[in-house]
Amino acid sequence: MRLKEVGYKLKLNTVANNKLFAITDYSNILKKNNYNVATIRTYQEHFKRFLNYYPEIEPSKISNQQIREFILYLVRDKKYSTSSQNQAINSIKLYYQKVLQREIEDYYLPRPRKGKILPRVLNKAEVSKILKSITDLRSKCIIFGVYSAGLTPSEITYIKVDDIDSKKMQIFISSAKEEDEGRFAILSDKLLNLLREYFNEYKPKYWLFEGTSGKQFSKRTMQKIFQNAVKKSGINKPATLTILKNSFAVHLIEKGVDIRYVQQLLGHKSTKTTMKYLKISKRDLSVIKSPLDNLDI
Repeated sequence: MRLKEVGYKLKLNTVANNKLFAITDYSNILKKNNYNVATIRTYQEHFKRFLNYYPEIEPSKISNQQIREFILYLVRDKKYSTSSQNQAINSIKLYYQKVLQREIEDYYLPRPRKGKILPRVLNKAEVSKILKSITDLRSKCIIFGVYSAGLTPSEITYIKVDDIDSKKMQIFISSAKEEDEGRFAILSDKLLNLLREYFNEYKPKYWLFEGTSGKQFSKRTMQKIFQNAVKKSGINKPATLTILKNSFAVHLIEKGVDIRYVQQLLGHKSTKTTMKYLKISKRDLSVIKSPLDNLDI
């Protein structure tokens, strides 16, 4: 073998080893910053794809222009969606800022704008039909919890036994991010009654909904439970746990609950995020009286 070939192979091995170190450092940063498991997995895949695009270049030596070229490759050749483009950009940005301590303003293309898509919802009759089709006690508690408090599957899995406060009729929802203190969600009377039956039968110890070996209940299993309920109910329109959560917000607004309270219950930092539910609600404006009508004149 020629010396030139030996040197080239040694270089490739060195680059490969440095990339392994980069991936390890990257994973540690994600965990240290309390990213959830799903986000860590997604960011790692995007970051590995980025490193593999330049197999012969050290991660620290990839230029600004090369990063831009990679993002263009995702857009033009791979036809990435707006959401996937933003995930890829975030994953690269995080490595260069947090691991290498380098500014990245010029490293990537302007972020693609997401189209304004209004959230899908179910009406009250449809929600009622789906919920009535669930007979298993634990499944009932989980799916009722999503709709009754406007929770995501992730939030449901992280509810602990001690998070249920029957005196104040609240559920404490812990945040995945260290800087957030969490929030309180509504504890429905109907859900509380179901939970009391559930406690007597299942006797959960730490997590409210436990899977095998005392671990958290699987989000995938939750989705399957809900899809089975939708199928059994005969509802043919799109229906997911996210749509069920959206329905909670819209139904509160239609009932007259102030948008700021809905924002607080959902854990939104900005009212703008919650306003999308106001746009699709069928709130009856005819019942609102002018303040003039309340004056004694």
